[in-house]
Amino acid sequence: MATYQIPRNYRGESRILYIFTVKSLITTAVGAMLGSIFFLLFKSFGMDLVGIVIMALFGVMGYIVGAVKIPTIVAFPVTKKIGGEPIGEIILRYIKFKKNRKMYIYTKEEK
Repeated sequence: MATYQIPRNYRGESRILYIFTVKSLITTAVGAMLGSIFFLLFKSFGMDLVGIVIMALFGVMGYIVGAVKIPTIVAFPVTKKIGGEPIGEIILRYIKFKKNRKMYIYTKEEK
């Protein structure tokens, strides 16, 4: 009798704590680390709660960059072009565009 491989559904197996993918966990940690700078700054002034709130906001922004995708909304022409792409990839593409942007100026030489 022969053995056969049954295809498995791997979707969702790369999630950590159910809502975090590896990418969103890393971006959340980076955001929280950036927010911890503000936490330490506000803690030195005795405003611990403000520092914790700002650190949490940075963590949430990191999660959004790592996990949320732009929805395709037909009413807006911009979302037709980038709908379904993660926000992190859009930000990276924008940074690469700004970094490699060159300006060429053509002048006509007169004799």
